[in-house]
Amino acid sequence: MAIQVGDRVPSATLFDKDLNPVDLATYGRGRPLVILFFPGSFTSVCEKELCTFRDQMRLYNEVGAEVVGISVDTPFCQAAFAEKNGITYPLLSDFNKEAIRAFGVVLPELKGLKELAQRAAFVVDAEGVVRWAWVAENPGLEPPYDEVAAAVRAL
Repeated sequence: MAIQVGDRVPSATLFDKDLNPVDLATYGRGRPLVILFFPGSFTSVCEKELCTFRDQMRLYNEVGAEVVGISVDTPFCQAAFAEKNGITYPLLSDFNKEAIRAFGVVLPELKGLKELAQRAAFVVDAEGVVRWAWVAENPGLEPPYDEVAAAVRAL
């Protein structure tokens, strides 16, 4: 079962593009945070989603929110994907699958690939509490962009 509104962000170690460990439970603490789980870099729906957030960053910057994308891809793949698409917000690697398990957003299988991130979006307040959550019924769905932005503005 996925993390619910009112739950605290669980601890999970992720890695940035330079292989530095990042604890998700304390990441972005002190300001609003949008956490985007996506199945895989260099896929069409994921590219569209992450580029849409890239193009809407002013909405999040205006309210001091941070956006972070997470998949089970390696940090090197994440870095190449970000560079190719001009994504300036952080993309973190959950290669060890700690975050997808802690959040309950494991996509068991996709075309033979096991345990990817299910597409999901979470809006977290400055204290690390989930205030809005959306989990896709299937990986081909995009998040409701307007609802994510509205949830951040409501914090």
